This record gives sequence, structure tokens and C-alpha cells, in this order.
Amino acid sequence: MLIHRHDSMLFVVDEQARLAAAMFSRDQTVANTRILLRAATRLGVPVIVSEQYPKGLGPTVPEIASLLPQGSICEKLHFSCANDEGIAARVAKLGRSQVVVAGMEAHVCVLQTALGLKARGYEPFVVADATSSRRPESRALAMDRLRSAGVTIVSTEMVAFEWLEKAGTTEFKEILALIK
Repeated sequence: MLIHRHDSMLFVVDEQARLAAAMFSRDQTVANTRILLRAATRLGVPVIVSEQYPKGLGPTVPEIASLLPQGSICEKLHFSCANDEGIAARVAKLGRSQVVVAGMEAHVCVLQTALGLKARGYEPFVVADATSSRRPESRALAMDRLRSAGVTIVSTEMVAFEWLEKAGTTEFKEILALIK
């Protein structure tokens, strides 16, 4: 199944200051999330961002926060965003069936969010190179478990080019510049 920009949303899970500092691939995760955010904004794909207990884990990292549409951040206490009624209502209100998920930590909030969204009838795509955990083996286990549960694992470039659908457009040139 391809990811379609008119039927998908981007969901960034808990890329927060104190949490990000402990990630094994923090810089790559944040850089790829920035590419996804820029592509989503350019192509009109809605964005939702969660913050897990921001009093303790801090706000979304500045590199990401600077790119967010106003009102896109949702605070939560549930590990799964799908179990937070306010966030679940925002996702439902968008009327889109595909959810591109990136964030931290892969084996906790990202995993539980993707599985929860799948259980609610959405088609989640977890962006492996825009998702991290404190330890590489935790991330690897999360990707294996998600794949076994029927969640599609993708890369940042897969998402961008599937959203684009074709070359030769102004959008293509702008997004290609982000990836190079």
C-alpha cells in the first residue's frame, strides 16, 4: 500500500528535550523528522505532535518546534496516543486513514501508538529512520514487533516520494533539496 498525501497525516511522537538527549540516534531522528515536517507542510499533509508529560520531559526539541503548525502539539500521559481521548478525537476529525508515525521511544510510545491506531482501523506507517530509543536493540525489537503486527515500516525518503507521486514539479524540486 502506498502512502497518499490526501489520505495521510504525520504524527510526531514525543521528540522532547530531556528524552531526546538520551536517544542513541538523536541527531538522525530529529533531522529526518524535520524533513518529514517540511514535506508535510509543503504538501498540505496535516501534522499532530504529542508531548509526554512535558513538565518532566520538557517541550518538543527546538529544531522540530520551530517547524510546527500552530496548535499541533497535544500533551498526554498515556504512552499510546491512541488511548488519549483528546488526541484520538483530533486524529478522527482529520478524516484520514493513513498515519505516518515518527518519534521517541520506538519500543514504548511509538510502538503503543502505532498498534493502538491500527486497532482503531487506521493504517500506520512507522518511519524507521525518524524513530529512536535509548538503545539500538530496543528500537530493533520495536520494528520487528510492529512488522509482525502488520504495521508497515518505511524510511523518510519513502514517505516523501510517495507523498510527491511524480517528478518534474516545483514541489519535487523543493523536497528533493531537503533530502540531498
